[in-house]
Amino acid sequence: MTFNDNARVGGNTAKRRGRNGAILGGGVVGIGGIAVLLLSLFTGQDLSGLLGGLGGGDAATEESAIENCETGADANANDDCRLAAASLNLDQFWARELDGYRQPQLIIVDGSTPTACGTASNAAGPFYCPPEETVYVDPTFFGILRDQFGATAGPLAQLYVLGHEYGHHVQQITGIMERYPNNGSGADSNGVRVELQADCLAGAWIADLPQQVDENGVPFMQAPTETEIRDALDAAAAVGDDNIQRQSGGAVNPESWTHGSSEQRQRWFDTGYQRGARSCDTFSASGADL
Repeated sequence: MTFNDNARVGGNTAKRRGRNGAILGGGVVGIGGIAVLLLSLFTGQDLSGLLGGLGGGDAATEESAIENCETGADANANDDCRLAAASLNLDQFWARELDGYRQPQLIIVDGSTPTACGTASNAAGPFYCPPEETVYVDPTFFGILRDQFGATAGPLAQLYVLGHEYGHHVQQITGIMERYPNNGSGADSNGVRVELQADCLAGAWIADLPQQVDENGVPFMQAPTETEIRDALDAAAAVGDDNIQRQSGGAVNPESWTHGSSEQRQRWFDTGYQRGARSCDTFSASGADL
């Protein structure tokens, strides 16, 4: 997904925060480690304990603004700026869609940083921390997947992940998380319904992206191509519980699902993309229709 080069994106409030030194780099983590991190990235579960010895050390945590992030051209050239710029799109979309919307904080993680929900790093993957109303993303994870392993982690895949986490923020501030607390795993569980709804909300936002404009009325982004949408759907399928179970060598067991199947994640993303945020009521759907 491409930003228009002359779009103004400098009004974002994203911050960079972290300890000195990266969690990954220099060949420290092998393919097995990347597999663990890939699961973390898309399931929102911190599996970094499986890696061992990858902590960021005791260096002080520092926070700063995202630099060199003023135009759409900057966003196209840099993952940090792309995510920061996309936060403007997300806030604009949700302020229009939801009365009383309040924007979350977006933290671009540099190395690692402590949070109320555990350590944020590229080992934990992107996640939303409800007590802080903050989304944490370490963009180096996208670079590792893209540059070293050829995985789908292009611009629209990145926006899908960010839109999914902002979907969790919407669920938090509208009381959905409180009304439907975690009741364990399973294909019909609240956890699966929460995640599928976040996929749907991400799809609704992505469909609206070409309609959003900067302070001068310049559209932030160009319309997504069919190839980019296919990549987003492929990313949604890759992180289905059934696919992850197959890739890990185990049997497909719906009773252990926490995020939904590949087919469900694709379908709910597409539902939001085609029909908008008001079509994303996964909680009224029967188990058979979920």
